[in-house]
Amino acid sequence: MELSDEIIINAPKDAVYRALNDPEILRRCIPGCEELIQHSPTDLEAKVVLRIGPVKASFGGVVTLDTAVAPDAFSLMGEGKGGAAGFAKGGAEVTLTEVEGGTLLAYDAKAEVGGKIAQLGSRLIMGTARKLSAAFFEKFAAEMEGARVE
Repeated sequence: MELSDEIIINAPKDAVYRALNDPEILRRCIPGCEELIQHSPTDLEAKVVLRIGPVKASFGGVVTLDTAVAPDAFSLMGEGKGGAAGFAKGGAEVTLTEVEGGTLLAYDAKAEVGGKIAQLGSRLIMGTARKLSAAFFEKFAAEMEGARVE
């Protein structure tokens, strides 16, 4: 499964980059995120509860960031396990570009799912992934503009 999108965030690039590396901001923006622990500047652990079609599962997972070309770009790799519901693993390339009015955040993500959630069909999984992505960026943009969304 592949997913890409872009959004203009009404904030300077350095502020957007800092916010994307702030575990508390990310916890508030990630749909279903119950816990996000930063073990090091590049290693995070998360607990997320999601509903994908008829399947509701609690996923525990790890995310590793590669910040070698930050703050212009970074990549992340992650893997989560949801018990009987299955697993998800993948990564994303994120670029930040200063534009008039703020920062253009663009990403290209690839993911693989297995278990019960993989049996739901790619159309349902892609629709859910797009919905979750849109919810994240809506909340993230609001955070960057100071209108915290719960």
